[in-house]
Order: sequence, then structure tokens, then C-alpha cells
Amino acid sequence: MNFYTTVLRRSGPYWVVLCLENGIVGQGYTKDIAIGKLRDAIASIEAIRKDDSDIYSEPLSIKELHEFLTVEGIEELSEPLEMRDLYA
Repeated sequence: MNFYTTVLRRSGPYWVVLCLENGIVGQGYTKDIAIGKLRDAIASIEAIRKDDSDIYSEPLSIKELHEFLTVEGIEELSEPLEMRDLYA
């Protein structure tokens, strides 16, 4: 199991969770569903990486993180952004 840093934010009716170490994203109607989908995505990529070491994997750039944190539209955030640790 590896340790990852994630950022969660609301996007309309969904929660979106972003992994800072590899840029993989999960989405769901609840935080737990979004995190579960992110865990599944990380596991899938890691399984593929065992057979193909050419799979791209880099930490998120500051520009990409800024894009994720920038909320579209002019409405205020009803819930704060959240950072979590994740073991996957």
C-alpha cells in the first residue's frame, strides 16, 4: 500500500478528488465514493505499470493544481476544500 496526498472539492452535485502524486482523479456524489473511485483508478494504473514501465506518472505541476482549485463561475464555495492522506 502506498501513501498519497489528495485534495477534495465540490463540483456541482459531485465531489472530485485529485491525487497530487500522479494527477489521477476520482468523482462521486459523496466524498467516500469519490475516494473509492480514486483508489480503484490508482490500483488499475499500478497493475498496468507492473507490465509496462513506460506508463506516464509524474507529480502534479503547480499550474495543474491551480486549475483544479479554480472554481468555475462566480458562485461562492459552499463547502471548503479538503486535503487528506490516502493509502491505496
